[in-house]
Amino acid sequence: MAPINNPVEVERQEWKKRQMKERLKQLLTVSSPIFMLLLWEVLSRTALIDPRFFPPPTAIITTFWELLASGELIHHIGVSLYRIFAGFLLGVIPGIVIGLLMGLYSPIRHFVQPIVMALMPIPTLALLPIIIILFGIGDLSKVVTIAGSVFFPVVINTAAGVLNIEPIHMDVAKNYGADSKDYFLKIAFPGALPVMLEGIQMGQAIALLTIVAAEMMGSVSGIGFLIWTSYKAFLLQKMYVGLILISFFGYLFSLLLRGLQRKILRWR
Repeated sequence: MAPINNPVEVERQEWKKRQMKERLKQLLTVSSPIFMLLLWEVLSRTALIDPRFFPPPTAIITTFWELLASGELIHHIGVSLYRIFAGFLLGVIPGIVIGLLMGLYSPIRHFVQPIVMALMPIPTLALLPIIIILFGIGDLSKVVTIAGSVFFPVVINTAAGVLNIEPIHMDVAKNYGADSKDYFLKIAFPGALPVMLEGIQMGQAIALLTIVAAEMMGSVSGIGFLIWTSYKAFLLQKMYVGLILISFFGYLFSLLLRGLQRKILRWR
């Protein structure tokens, strides 16, 4: 076959190859969970795995529609999403502000850093009994628990992002007479944004882990409550519905944040 000398044709061929690779990646991404579900279905139906503990996915889907039709599932999802979003915002906003202050001002960093380093290793769930004593067993205690879990990765990543900004940017801003507001909004915030968004990405994953455990203790609603009560009653199909929902929301939130990250950080 004769070599192609036309640059336009060469570029077209390269574009087709890239498109094929991208489609293959998408196919692999979709096919892997489908393969796992089919394998699970076959193993459960043939009793190669105990269907009492691993009911087939088709039975779990049937249970999902029954819970959805009864309104029970909508109630649990709504409660959990409210707690997740409220706790996420309550942890992210202070985390960003304090992280920016720590990165910009050395006295604040030296004052706050020991407190952050001392509290960060303590699992927020270990403090849940104290949080329940202070805030009760209602939504507020769950929101505070999630906020505490989300706060630390956000504040640490934000401070690290500010400290990684090239000093020349600070010097230029100083030479042009930038005030504290300019440093904060025009240099520190956009400069720390890439690392900050990674901390927020970690925070959303931690929020989902935390809400399940928090709703298992002192709660009468939510996806975690559904999982725990279904397990205790040996209603494992309902339990798997809750587990799959948490997995679904984790994947969905991750995609949304990654999309937001690509849109904001267009230069990367």
